[in-house]
Amino acid sequence: MVKPNILLLSRFPDAFCAQLREHFDCHEYAQLEDDHLQALAPRLRGIVASGESIVTRDLIARLPALEIISVLGVGYDGIDIEAAREHGVCVTHTPGLSTDDIADFAMALLLSAARQVVTADRFVRRGDWTVSRFPVTPRVYGGRIGIVGLGRIGRAVAERALGFGMSVSYTGRTPKTDVPYRWHSDARTLAANVDFLVVCASGGSTTHALIDDTVLAALGPSGVLVNVARGSIVDENALVQALRERKILAAGIDVFCNEPHIPEALLALDNVVLTPHMASTTETTVRAMLDLTFDNLVAHFAGQPVLTPVE
Repeated sequence: MVKPNILLLSRFPDAFCAQLREHFDCHEYAQLEDDHLQALAPRLRGIVASGESIVTRDLIARLPALEIISVLGVGYDGIDIEAAREHGVCVTHTPGLSTDDIADFAMALLLSAARQVVTADRFVRRGDWTVSRFPVTPRVYGGRIGIVGLGRIGRAVAERALGFGMSVSYTGRTPKTDVPYRWHSDARTLAANVDFLVVCASGGSTTHALIDDTVLAALGPSGVLVNVARGSIVDENALVQALRERKILAAGIDVFCNEPHIPEALLALDNVVLTPHMASTTETTVRAMLDLTFDNLVAHFAGQPVLTPVE
């Protein structure tokens, strides 16, 4: 039986690639010259992408046999969904599996940034504790948290915040009728009424640079920003300026505009905790996401409905 040809857009774990090769003829995009890709194009029936992959209209148009794009991740804002639909290409992703891990990590970043955990660690390692006391930090318990985007992850963050005695507010396209939290019509108004602002919204054109200088100014000099959503949602230049000039107290950032490259100006600041887009990458969740990505491919090529299509 001839194996379907698929294109791997990102680097994936070796075990996952071995599993794919048992069922598919795999080609790594990063290793293909343009003429080689052109020669393969009529045979490429599937793409395996990560949540950070970019699949443009042009790439979809270049692959006339393309049937499915299986995304390893919840987000798919790098995929031209409209173009995929126009060409009859099915797009799948792996929703719901990482919700709790990402919500846990959002709280970890909030605590680390607000209580200055990383700075305190350096303080101890330098031996400064032997000659001085570490500065006092803000209290987290009982604070006011604002959540930008009350989807699955936003709701999970809210549940954890309640355990910290926090009052919860949020913003989104429309107010939710099934939650008791206070809704604000825009991010700036929300920021002005909270101590901690956590970004959980989806990426894309409607949320690009949503957290800008006006939102950060509204959050204020005692405010803390956390982003576990998409780097594109936060204006990085505005964030650097706000942190540098102490217009906000601190930030905890797991996602960036040009990953894995982070602006030097952001790296130089001591009031921001930076992590390498790791909120969802626990062993349990990664295994489940890999399995679902694989299962979507297998189901499609077996002529069965995929498990988690992008609607």
